[in-house]
Amino acid sequence: MAQYVQRETYLRQLIDRKDNGEVKIVTGPRRSGKSWLLNRIYKDYLLQNDVTEDQIIIVSFDTDDEEENGDLNDRQALKKYLYSRITSDNTPYYIILDEVQEVDGFEKIVNGLNKKDNIDVYITGSNSHFLSSDIKTIFRGRGDEIKVWPFSFKEFCINRTEPVSELWKEYYTYGGMPGLLRQRTPEQKVSYLQRLWNKTYLDDVVERHHVKNREALSALADALCSSIGSLNNPNRIANVMKSVQKVDIDQETVANYIGYLEEAFLFEGAKRYNVKGNKYYESIKKYYAIDIGLRNAKLNFRQQEITHIMENVIYNELRMRGLAVDVGVVESREKREGKMQYIQYEIDFIANNGTEKFYIQSAFALDTEEKRQQELNSLLKISDSFRKIVIVGNDIAEYTDDNGIRYMGLFQFLLSHQL
Repeated sequence: MAQYVQRETYLRQLIDRKDNGEVKIVTGPRRSGKSWLLNRIYKDYLLQNDVTEDQIIIVSFDTDDEEENGDLNDRQALKKYLYSRITSDNTPYYIILDEVQEVDGFEKIVNGLNKKDNIDVYITGSNSHFLSSDIKTIFRGRGDEIKVWPFSFKEFCINRTEPVSELWKEYYTYGGMPGLLRQRTPEQKVSYLQRLWNKTYLDDVVERHHVKNREALSALADALCSSIGSLNNPNRIANVMKSVQKVDIDQETVANYIGYLEEAFLFEGAKRYNVKGNKYYESIKKYYAIDIGLRNAKLNFRQQEITHIMENVIYNELRMRGLAVDVGVVESREKREGKMQYIQYEIDFIANNGTEKFYIQSAFALDTEEKRQQELNSLLKISDSFRKIVIVGNDIAEYTDDNGIRYMGLFQFLLSHQL
């Protein structure tokens, strides 16, 4: 029997937003657990808190079963069905519409329901364009977004008794997609993740955006997976695809395809920020996979570079905790080969929550003084007083050095609640 993982972080976010007069918009990649969160975990919470079955109305559009959905993909039919279930103006109702982007004009129904004082609306979607960039327009400023990720490492470890080092190996290989709980063998896990790519994600992007060159889209996904943690822009990616993958594609098409993959919540791009110059490099980003197992599966598990994988997992963990994350650079004017030059030092992550900022380096190993100095150079060039942290791959006791830089082990970071 599959294990039940109670997704406490997201449940708390839903509880905190209950009856707040806004549409709760639960986003994230397909199969990341949005439906389970609302239809099972949150429904159980409501039932345990004096809400009856009749007060909870759930319609799922993420199914190919026409008999199950009937004609509810039609906006008028859906509206008629929902209002037939709402039999009182005084009784609270909780309406959950799962993968509602499949219904043309859904926003009119949602906005209409949300105007009623006794109706609390929750919707899920796997396309970030209309649920993020257009959220203010579609929901007239009354939309409240909750982003659901695949399991964090901490969630992955729930109900598991193996040593944490063994769990880490499994996690950085297969990732945290909840459906993996039903796959017993490595072969089944590999097959499941590759089916998601081929039959769910790529098919969905191709259909939604009318992509004519599926092979180029798939090759681009490979390129992004291969270059996690590397600075990139559409022109550079197009050149790599031409020289390495022999795929002739222009940079405009690359930029469009990257946008489609980001909208499907398969990748996120982190902008590059100049700390001393207080500016962004608009065209340069680092792209990270939303789930490291999906990334590995797309590459047929060929490229298992632990340093880049660790960096990707740290990025995801920071984002799961609600932090905004940039990648950084700090410039220093130094004398090199007898000449004064501007030298750039990379900062893996600049994370902030609106009130606090953290400079973070991901260092799989600090086994030599040269490597230690390489990781510290950028942090030592920063003159402000925000916290500076180095996360190392081995299990160490946390400490702070004479420069005020804090060191912690990867497991300590992933299994803790805060920085």
